[in-house]
Amino acid sequence: MAHDMRWCVGLMTGTVLDGNIDVALLQTDGERIGAFGPHALYPYDAGTNALLKQCLSAAQTWAFNGPEPAIFAEAEARITRAQSDAVACLVETAGLSMRDIAAVGFHGQTVLHRAPAPGRLGQTRQLGNGQDMARRLATDVVYDFRSADMKAGGQGAPLSAIYHSALLDTLDNAHDTAILNLGGVANITARDARGMLAAFDTGPANAPINDFVVHRGLGEMDRDGQLAAQGRVDDARFSTALRHPYLSRPYPKSLDRFDFGHDWVADLSDADGAATLTAFTASAVGRGLDLLPVRPTRLIVCGGGRRNPTLLKMIATYAKVHVDNAEDWGWEGDATEAQCFGYLAMRRLRDLPVTFAETTGVRAPMPAGRIAHGSSPG
Repeated sequence: MAHDMRWCVGLMTGTVLDGNIDVALLQTDGERIGAFGPHALYPYDAGTNALLKQCLSAAQTWAFNGPEPAIFAEAEARITRAQSDAVACLVETAGLSMRDIAAVGFHGQTVLHRAPAPGRLGQTRQLGNGQDMARRLATDVVYDFRSADMKAGGQGAPLSAIYHSALLDTLDNAHDTAILNLGGVANITARDARGMLAAFDTGPANAPINDFVVHRGLGEMDRDGQLAAQGRVDDARFSTALRHPYLSRPYPKSLDRFDFGHDWVADLSDADGAATLTAFTASAVGRGLDLLPVRPTRLIVCGGGRRNPTLLKMIATYAKVHVDNAEDWGWEGDATEAQCFGYLAMRRLRDLPVTFAETTGVRAPMPAGRIAHGSSPG
């Protein structure tokens, strides 16, 4: 039975803390993609972004032991308010009203994610008050997407596989194609000829490169991969890094943005350090492809890392795969993650599963997210 296509809004702020709220409109029934709507980046004020960086530091110290850091409450209130305003602004700019919006998918800000281990369930914390957002927008809000999966034994990540599958459905011949998202970490979604999904975090992406650049006082990121392009990969450190046990571990598996750092290139030059970190990210993608039953020959790349041409060239070289940008296929590479959470919100309203044994390792397919109901705008 076909369901009506409805407009939804998705929100995402990644762990690289670039200071922006990603917000996107998507028309969907939670299964098919009807249309891509407008999307935008709305910057946090400087105080909020600084507060979130303090939260990441506090979360590392907290490590799920004892009461939450007090700073979380202030940050949660501020980002909920800012992201609510971003939704309202995008909807108005698109010529719609909140009455036209079936749901908002509010991912929140991840401050800590600990994957499960033998004898221990995983834990995750995203800052964001879905109830408050629903009240502000007078619209249903789906939030806290990861907790239920982790309480049921799953990794809590990646959540994007089912949306990536819907994107692959828009292509004529996608059996040899996988989707790679390059955010703070890198995650991949592949689908075999029978439609079976596989998804997991391959390794680091932008986070350690950005952190290295910040640590060296060279800005917030390696813009356009220019620094790495000037450097040489340190073969000894590179070879040692490739022996990390995570890379050969069977999926499903997931990472926190701090699981891979940059200390191991501390005594290299700025350019050589950036080049070595970038090559490691690229090679980790290749190692991830090697784990799949059928190795894809093409990657379609989404996320901020797709704007780093040095990284994309290294992925093509080290992973031995053809690399396309999302825009090459008519997708919105900057909006993909935000669109995803709008899509997941619509699936939650229909109680459709989002996580699976092949993606997060959860035993049975599960819906994702809690619903905060908003009253009708008056």
